[in-house]
Amino acid sequence: MIVKGCSSIAQLKQISIFQDLATAQLESLVPYSYVREYQQNEIVMHEGDGLPQQLHALIVGRLEIKKTAANGKETVLRFGISPATVICQVNSHILTIDREALLKVIAQSPEISLKILEVFNQRLQQLHNTVHGLISERAMVRLVRLIQYYRHRDGTHTETEGDCLNIKLPLYQIARSIGITYEECVRLFQKLKGIVIYKRGGKIIVKDWNKLELVSKQTK
Repeated sequence: MIVKGCSSIAQLKQISIFQDLATAQLESLVPYSYVREYQQNEIVMHEGDGLPQQLHALIVGRLEIKKTAANGKETVLRFGISPATVICQVNSHILTIDREALLKVIAQSPEISLKILEVFNQRLQQLHNTVHGLISERAMVRLVRLIQYYRHRDGTHTETEGDCLNIKLPLYQIARSIGITYEECVRLFQKLKGIVIYKRGGKIIVKDWNKLELVSKQTK
């Protein structure tokens, strides 16, 4: 980890809950906020670590958050806080803000607390959907929903073979995200041959989204 020093107003504005703040309010946060640079695969937090009195926000890069069950099995909770382990998937910049400074700004602009609640509500819903899917849906359905989720979140670009996801998803990462083994993940993609193309390195190309959705309905 490399501490790069105090953040800038431009970096604070990249955080959704601060986008509507006045410049003077942002300036008051600058001395209490810091940007830290992490390398790929570097751990930001270990599961079970005590949490510092700070807000953490990702401004550059991509994070993986995973939880280890009692039986030792790991499940990825989301990508982009302990009691889970947080790992950088790529070189990332994380901005932290001291709790007391943040509370002072919230006191001046109560709407920030509403935005924070909105963000946590969205994340809670995502977590609920993940847990519900692990319990009630078959593995193929979970795989299809994962591909559709990243299509919606990161978009696609057109290639000669079809629509290619803008994000690369290695098989091991997909397997952990939907609670299956690596080997089972390979078999699922084999069953999707003719609809989805998986290429080494995590490149996923969908040839027909309608057929992919139909597969999920047939396997429920």
